[in-house]
Amino acid sequence: MQDRKPPRGAAAFKSLAVIGAAGLTALLLSSASPLASPKAPVQPTTADAAPAHAAPASAEAPAGHLPGYNPDRNAYFGDLHVHTKLSFDAYIFNVRGTPDDAYRFAKGEAIGHAAGFDIRLAGQPLDFVAVTDHSEYIGALEEANTPGTPISKLDIVKGLFSTDPAQIRAAFTRMVEGYEHNSLPDEFKDKKITDRAWREVQDAAARNNDPGRFTTLVGYEFTSAPDGRNLHRNVIFKSADVPALPYTALDSRDPEDLWRTMDGWRARGIQALAIPHNSNGSDGLMFQTTRLDGQPMDKAYADLRRRNEPLVEITQVKGTSDTHPSLSPNDEWANFEIMDTYIGSNRPVTKFKGGYVREALKDGILMEEQKGFNPFKFGFIGSSDTHNAAPGSVDERNYFGKVGRVDGKPVQRGSIPQNGAKDWSAPVDDPGGSIARFQTWSASGLAGVWAEENSRPAIFAALQRRETFATSGPRMRVRFFASFDYPDDLAGRADLVRTAYARGVPMGGDLLPAKGAPKFLIWAMRDPNGGFLQRAQIVKGWIENGQAKEQVFDVACSDNLKVDPAANRCPDNGASVDLTTCEPSRFKGALELRTLWTDPTFDPKQRAFYYVRVLENPSCRWSTWDALRNGAPPNPKLPVTINERAWSSPIWYEPRA
Repeated sequence: MQDRKPPRGAAAFKSLAVIGAAGLTALLLSSASPLASPKAPVQPTTADAAPAHAAPASAEAPAGHLPGYNPDRNAYFGDLHVHTKLSFDAYIFNVRGTPDDAYRFAKGEAIGHAAGFDIRLAGQPLDFVAVTDHSEYIGALEEANTPGTPISKLDIVKGLFSTDPAQIRAAFTRMVEGYEHNSLPDEFKDKKITDRAWREVQDAAARNNDPGRFTTLVGYEFTSAPDGRNLHRNVIFKSADVPALPYTALDSRDPEDLWRTMDGWRARGIQALAIPHNSNGSDGLMFQTTRLDGQPMDKAYADLRRRNEPLVEITQVKGTSDTHPSLSPNDEWANFEIMDTYIGSNRPVTKFKGGYVREALKDGILMEEQKGFNPFKFGFIGSSDTHNAAPGSVDERNYFGKVGRVDGKPVQRGSIPQNGAKDWSAPVDDPGGSIARFQTWSASGLAGVWAEENSRPAIFAALQRRETFATSGPRMRVRFFASFDYPDDLAGRADLVRTAYARGVPMGGDLLPAKGAPKFLIWAMRDPNGGFLQRAQIVKGWIENGQAKEQVFDVACSDNLKVDPAANRCPDNGASVDLTTCEPSRFKGALELRTLWTDPTFDPKQRAFYYVRVLENPSCRWSTWDALRNGAPPNPKLPVTINERAWSSPIWYEPRA
């Protein structure tokens, strides 16, 4: 396993002129204050009354702020989807890592894996983490495995704690079926057990929160899955002020009831937001255009959802939910880490519309156009959904699975041949179908935020205002702004970030109409420990003649290549991978991609959204790394290489103020 431990903390993405490799190193290490803004900050043009986008005018850290404070905001990386032994499924998977262990892992320390080896984060520590154990039966399995407790004496408990992978899978199926049919004994819902586990989550967050260096956020997962269709959400709290007990899918499986409960918390001063994930496993349910009970949506529903659910988790271990090839047939990069089965089973997804984020954004602006409200106005994050108490375990070279003892070894996840073979001539023995499912899983993803400092209030504010981005694992930094008032030389100016805030809106905001066509500032920087950047793209969705449409534009190319204006594509930069070593091409790709782009198809009357997608050069997938270490060829049924990527949150163009 990787055992590197670089210096801690996120590097500030400062506003400097275009730089080379030496300048990039200086930028990453710099702590100099950015230059003063040429204009006073402006208020954001957002429909959601989010916190102000504009940075403070002063470059000095105000009294009471933390070291590293940056009025132009720093990029911080975290994981807001983490399971420990307190989750019933993780405990069945033999995971015994605690919330404290999860935070230790995120800080760079080694912890034990359920399969009997030590694991450690590859790369530098994370900046922020939320432990989000399943609130349904939280802590119950540990209690059931404690001799002498009332729950340990139940017949159903027998056989739940095997170390044999086949029996583990059977135990997991029993628990899930009991949950779905509400047939588990009431002891699994004992409030005393829930209270103890919920207190453990809070206490671990309090012990590990280190403002300025490492932020913990209290959270949990609301695990709704009517008929097995995934409606899971992670609920993240702003502070240590949280409800006495979580509101769970045992109370109601309808997310509307969760949002109303959150409104009630807010009225009592408890601030929280919900983040849906794995819409790809919802079989079209997550973003369907009616309410869960089949009733039509209205403005009150849209406001309720947007108030409580400003973000969506677009990528994680169980696949990427940006778009599906069937929904975006003209997007050559749509087929990225697609998982098209239900969560936890091999039942195939049949409805892709309603299950992917880009399509939801299109449905949202169409509803805004036709009905005057938009329930699908999401910013983006990624997270891991680790069930190993291992936040940020997203490095392809350092992949050790997701579900403890069940997929902790390469042969269990189908990346090396069975029975010691060195080729794939023998058929794979997979009676339960779990190997086929594990093969589709990803070493993904991370949440990125732009915040003034590494603290609970600053991180939470960035989440609320949607100034967030997602990555499939590498710590690429992405900035995205829009304005009708940007100077043509903005991308090369030393004060570009300060000017971008002062005269426009960042990702997550609304752009209101003005004279002319808007300019979009796109700035992406590679992960110093990751691959080089290949291209930056704009994904646009818009309304034309009552229909929602989409198009992908390449806007910045590596290797001094230029976008073909007819195809809106960069030429191939020739980057490849030596599959005998997984070494990428040398001298291909970019340290950063930066440009000021104007949409050649802009129509001031057309409602639209725009977001950035940044692609790295090809690199080996985790399954190829497994095969390389084993001395066998990669599984021919799996992608050998992938283009790691990052997504900015959208900017919405609203044609009517």
